[in-house]
Amino acid sequence: MPAERVTSTSQETAGSPAVPAVSGPPRRLSRRTVLGGAAAVTGAVAVSAAAAAPAAASPAPTSAAGYERAFPAVSGIKKRSRLVDYEVVELAAMMRARVVTSVQVTQAYLDRIDRFNGPFETYGDNGLYNAFVRIDREGALAQAAAADARFAKARHSGEELPPLLGIPFGIKDSVAVKGFEAKDGSHAFDGNAALRDATVVHRLREAGAVILGHTVCSAFSGTITGTFAGNAWNLAYVPGGSSQGSGVAPVARLAAAAIGEETGGSIMMPSAANGASGIKPSLGTSSVAGLMPLSPGYDVLGPIARSVRDASLVLSVILGPDPANDPLTLAAPDPFPAMPLVARKGSRPLSGITIGIPQSDWMRTSTGVQAGTLPQDLYDADHLAAFERLKQQLTSLGATVKDFPGLDVTVPQNDPYFTSTDVLATVDGSNVSPASAVLSPNRYEIGYWQAVRDFAATRPADQAAALLAQYGRKGPNDTTASFDSAIRFAGAVPASVRVEGEKRRRSLQANYQAALDEAGVDFMLVLSLGAQIGLRAGGGFPVYRAYYQLPNALTWPMVSFPIGYDSTVGLPIAAQFWGPRFSEPEIVQAAIDYQAHFPEYHNAAPPDPVTTGTPKVAPHRLTVAPAAPPELSNDPLIAEEALR
Repeated sequence: MPAERVTSTSQETAGSPAVPAVSGPPRRLSRRTVLGGAAAVTGAVAVSAAAAAPAAASPAPTSAAGYERAFPAVSGIKKRSRLVDYEVVELAAMMRARVVTSVQVTQAYLDRIDRFNGPFETYGDNGLYNAFVRIDREGALAQAAAADARFAKARHSGEELPPLLGIPFGIKDSVAVKGFEAKDGSHAFDGNAALRDATVVHRLREAGAVILGHTVCSAFSGTITGTFAGNAWNLAYVPGGSSQGSGVAPVARLAAAAIGEETGGSIMMPSAANGASGIKPSLGTSSVAGLMPLSPGYDVLGPIARSVRDASLVLSVILGPDPANDPLTLAAPDPFPAMPLVARKGSRPLSGITIGIPQSDWMRTSTGVQAGTLPQDLYDADHLAAFERLKQQLTSLGATVKDFPGLDVTVPQNDPYFTSTDVLATVDGSNVSPASAVLSPNRYEIGYWQAVRDFAATRPADQAAALLAQYGRKGPNDTTASFDSAIRFAGAVPASVRVEGEKRRRSLQANYQAALDEAGVDFMLVLSLGAQIGLRAGGGFPVYRAYYQLPNALTWPMVSFPIGYDSTVGLPIAAQFWGPRFSEPEIVQAAIDYQAHFPEYHNAAPPDPVTTGTPKVAPHRLTVAPAAPPELSNDPLIAEEALR
């Protein structure tokens, strides 16, 4: 199906907080005014992962020569035991020096996919990593050969080469790759072929990337734990969701890097669970055109890699305005401040930076949200030890690390939006919460349910039934669930109610910014996961941030990076920096500085899984995935109900 492009009257972006002042070297920030004071929410319709025509995509903000200067000297690259262990920036330098070829690197990853991925098109346990749900073997090798030809030609022509030339990538199963189906974690979307690349995929190709294929995600991008993929460090444990395969593939050495998508935890949780380095951008930093949307106004696309500098390189390529297809990108500074690609010099690169630990960022355990109990009091012994060590390490790098109250969103006056129990209206027999007042009309305006309904009408009965079960609504006055009921509800939310919801969202943003400003905090340090993650067989996350959705409600960015490994199973322990909207350069630079001084965590490689016997081959038939527990949902409207 062709993509729909619909302009919303949402005021959220136009009223978002101004870009904050940040510490470190001064940089000039400008904000693009959104015409008429209105921001637009767009995305491909739910079943159409088709993006804009390539001409609409803006070039990367950094010159090719600037990238070249940021790559390490080949002579200074530490020799690694395997070709697949080199970071993206290292491979980029080595390919330019003709030390290795893209074909060699691509083939090395394909060989590991053959050995350790297991059967494709499997939304379930396939016996191995199951990081990739489908690959384009011939296409990837052809792209790699073309990259090598450009490298060879450039030696004589002096042509400036794009930064990701020859680097193999995985793309989340909800993002358009031209000519391939995008299924968002379910065979219910069999036949949903992309007509053209998503904007981020187009920009990766323009930067020379080799697209290996689609990485598996949770069913309908619905849960933050995940069970389809095996954890990169131990197949028996959850991989985090919903961008499961994108979190596993770089760490398991099945791809150099990957693209994930987050609505509520979907980049941060798999990054943390697998010990990857991932960046969840601010809303509007990168285009979501060509994404199968979950919640327009929350959805973001971002990179997952082994190192933060690799992830930053990828983000620098995919960010930027995409006005015809995702006008929310007009809210970002233009030009966007250059993303950092190298660590700052000296032994104390974080001097002058204050990192705050929010003491009211409550954790959730099996008994519910632990409001009133300090987060660190709920960490298990290994996570607490790693957290205390991290604080000391950051302090040794010059940062001021301190506890501060943060914003307690369980206090009604602090949060009139995200966790509010207020009912702004009753529509078609259903209550409209502040978040629903924003997100339901956003979904309506991009044809969210309409597109699924029209697609389902063309599919076999089992697919149509699964799609109706996932996307249909049964209102209080309905006898059965239907797409039309969902459309009727969302389309009838009054404009005044929507405006009130958006006003409350801006109030929440302002309140959280005020909490940082009052404490003199530049950005925050949190642990998304506070204890050893559970087994895929029902283990989940024993201790995790109750308000993992909050950064998306705020539109603020996060970066996740590994800080250690537990003492029993050897699973990774990760931390996250979390800052105000469009503070990506600051929080990413701090994480790069940290990894430059403490590289042992992100450089660690998991043992290869044992491949004795025949991998499981799940039948390629449609099964309706069991609904995720609401408290683990990526859908903001489901998660907010669980919080109440």
